[in-house]
Parts: sequence; structure tokens; C-alpha cells
Amino acid sequence: MAGSSLKPPLQPVPKPAKVESRLQAVRLGQLLQIPNLLTLCRLISIPFLLVLLSERHFRYALYLFSAAALTDGLDGTVARWFDAKSELGAFLDPFADKLLLVSAFVALTIYQVLPGWLLGVIVIRDVITVFGYFMLTWFTDERIPVRPTFLGKTSTFLQLLCVLAALAQFNAIEPTDFMVLMYVTVAACGISGLQYMYRGLVLLSSREPELFS
Repeated sequence: MAGSSLKPPLQPVPKPAKVESRLQAVRLGQLLQIPNLLTLCRLISIPFLLVLLSERHFRYALYLFSAAALTDGLDGTVARWFDAKSELGAFLDPFADKLLLVSAFVALTIYQVLPGWLLGVIVIRDVITVFGYFMLTWFTDERIPVRPTFLGKTSTFLQLLCVLAALAQFNAIEPTDFMVLMYVTVAACGISGLQYMYRGLVLLSSREPELFS
């Protein structure tokens, strides 16, 4: 009876499957941060771009802006390849795009390379879109996912081309049909803004606003 009170020696406890899965999730999570890191690199490049433009180093500004524009397409591609789409990335990516583009447009407009009406249309469209998003969130009391449309992506791409063409002019590279590019950019910018307004009104009409509930 006395021997029955003896406890068996302790055996190493095997790791549960949940612990292994969490470790794998951590390692995978580090990989999935690559798209966001590319977006952060685009944000970090903005002050350097402005310094280059202020010092009139337009050739280096062209190289830096081209690299920043490349990360714009690269982060989305990496996110799709590794299934790394996240709410943070969905918000951070268009924010970085807008900040980069607006900074470049303002600087180039100051140097009278781009016309003021082009900057005005882009800024007004972005302000209305952002204001409408926050108003929609306030009325519906919901977190509306940020999903750029095809027209919105096209407008961003054309704006990138406008900045690249303007910087190319500084380096004695004559871009073809530069005025046509600016007119097409304005048209795409306006149409995409109307599309976002329409989507917002449809979403608002499908829900009872919390303000009147």
C-alpha cells in the first residue's frame, strides 16, 4: 500500500498542437508584414523627395519617385501572393499614395511645372472623398472597409504618370502628349470621385442612419 503512494517520475509534456500553430502564425505574421513595410518605405521617401525638389535635384527626384511608385504596385502584389491583405494595409496604402502624390503635386505646382488647376481638381476630389468617408462612418456608426475601385486605381496611376512626366521635363526629356495626359487624369479623377460619391449614397440609403434611429 505504501508503494502505491509513490508518484511516477515526471514525463516531458509534449507541446500542444495549438502552441505549434501559434508559432507558425508568428513566423507567417512576420512575412505578412512585407506589404506594410513597403508602404512605410513609400511614406519615408516623401520628405527626401521634397528635399530633392527644393534643392532642384530633379534627376534624383525622378529616380526616387520612380522607386516609390514601384512600391505602390509591389506591396499589393506581395499582399495577394502571400494572402497578406489586412485592414491596416487597406488603409495605409491609399493614405501613402495620396500623401506622396499631393506632396509632389504641390511642390511641382510651386515650381510652375504643373498647372494650378490640376492640383486644385485632385485636392478637391480627395478632400470630398475623405470627408464623405468620415461622414458615412458617422451616420452609419460602422467601420466602412476601404476598397479602391478600378477607376480610383486608374486615377492614381495617371497621377503617378503626370508626376513622372513633369520630373522628366526637368531632365530635358520631352514627354509625349503631356497635356493630353493631364486632361485624361483630370477626367479620371472627377469620374472616380463621382463613383465614390454614388457608392457612398447607395450604402447610406441601405442602412438606417444612427442619427435618426
